[in-house]
Amino acid sequence: MDKPVEMGPAPLPTRREDLLAQLTAPKIWDLLVVGGGATGLGVALQAAREGLTVALLEANDLAQGTSSRSTKLVHGGVRYLAQGHWPLVREALHERRALLERAPHLAQPLAFVMPAYRWGEQAFYGAGLKLYEWLAASASLGKTRFLNAQSTRAAIAGIRAEGLRGGVQYWDGQFDDARLAVALARTAAREGACVVNHVSVQGLIYEGKRVAGVQARDAEGDFDFELRAQCVVNATGVWVDGLRQADGRQFGRVLPALVSPSQGVHLVVDASFWPGDKALLVPRTADGRVLFAVPWLGKVLLGTTDTGREDAPTEPRPASEEVDWILQEAGRYLARPPRRQDVLSAWAGLRPLAKPVAASGAQNGSTQKVSREHQIEVSASGLVTVTGGKWTTYSAMAEDTLEQARSLAGLKPPSRSQAKNDKLVGAPQAGAELVGLNLPAGMHLYGSEHSWVGALPGADIELAPGFTEAMVRFAARHEYARSVEDVLARRSRCLFLDAVLAKALAPRVAGILSEELGIDPALAAFEALADDYARCP
Repeated sequence: MDKPVEMGPAPLPTRREDLLAQLTAPKIWDLLVVGGGATGLGVALQAAREGLTVALLEANDLAQGTSSRSTKLVHGGVRYLAQGHWPLVREALHERRALLERAPHLAQPLAFVMPAYRWGEQAFYGAGLKLYEWLAASASLGKTRFLNAQSTRAAIAGIRAEGLRGGVQYWDGQFDDARLAVALARTAAREGACVVNHVSVQGLIYEGKRVAGVQARDAEGDFDFELRAQCVVNATGVWVDGLRQADGRQFGRVLPALVSPSQGVHLVVDASFWPGDKALLVPRTADGRVLFAVPWLGKVLLGTTDTGREDAPTEPRPASEEVDWILQEAGRYLARPPRRQDVLSAWAGLRPLAKPVAASGAQNGSTQKVSREHQIEVSASGLVTVTGGKWTTYSAMAEDTLEQARSLAGLKPPSRSQAKNDKLVGAPQAGAELVGLNLPAGMHLYGSEHSWVGALPGADIELAPGFTEAMVRFAARHEYARSVEDVLARRSRCLFLDAVLAKALAPRVAGILSEELGIDPALAAFEALADDYARCP
């Protein structure tokens, strides 16, 4: 195939043999990040931009945990307004704008409409949303508007009309969380970081009483090796307590948990249940929770729940009562109430809610509660643990983490500085025409790299609408994908959008991956996973 015109910079290869050779070469890294979710990837990128030598290890796939299972919203935190945390909201709103500017093909403004059915509801919530807009100031994404009943129905055609008094339209953002995580990883690699997935940390290495590295295991080759680093950052999300408690045991300490897991469930239904390009916000349901209906990649996300858990499984599943609640509440507001048989994919994610600082007790180390949402602990041995937070503020979390690592863990100062709003890999040029994230997935999600994808074999062979053989090859060659799940859950979002379709596509994806990588792409395991997502409890 002829090389397309104006292809831009060539994408870096992610050949695993080369990455492992780089990773295991004798050296002492400045920073070793454990965890390939939003937090860890943000830390790795910021550190690499500051001139540090950086390695990042992810035990499974990039963003496989919490970071690929969000409500797909880039937001400032409307709920904090009522609690009076205005500085926190203002910071998040400015971070929101910055994130949208870094990757406009993957993160875009989204209009929300809050319907009002009760007297006084529109005025009360509308005043709060006006304040939300005011706090954003120059980072505002659009004007907050009061709507009458007719205008509300015109704005959100899927809303239940009976008893509708009016509504309020305001702006936040939405994104493709898993693909943004891959863009962060690839941007960090462009800046010099070594990012490797499917490599787990088995333990910490000490020199005297200081953490000096980790013992790691390659999941594919099943071999162990050691990595040395000046500073180790534990950014494993809801699982951070495993590594920090192992660090405590090294010195005979029993540390209380830093994280309290909470499960959020989402159901995906056909776009016909909520037509249009605007999202629904119900700020207070019958039992006081929040309900969303978000148009996303040609489908609609309904959610979410907030259920405390004592355990933290890698693949959490929705409970029947959580599904009941979402369907019941959605039925109160949608003109066409969804039923269990209408659910195309049902999935859950675990949020790493940070416990209060006083309860965690770093014991001879230091814990800084940076905000109500994220928390950083530096242990007596120098292990840096960061948890909590949300996607919108990943960059601010990275800066806070590195500041603590420099002041308390002995990390050297930056040798260079990069602009905070630097574009991520694939970001299109200013003025480029963008396709809304409410529309079905396609080549537009590759941004400025679409021509490179189009140059690969199979670019004209669709496995499903908007999903080609070339996209699978690009995932294997340039996006760290190693299995059918990596491709169909996170490089493509098919598993999260339509689990039955994802299972149908799996054999062909497995064949392409086998050809590209020469390994077993775990087809059977993915087919079982797809059955779980298709099953609505």
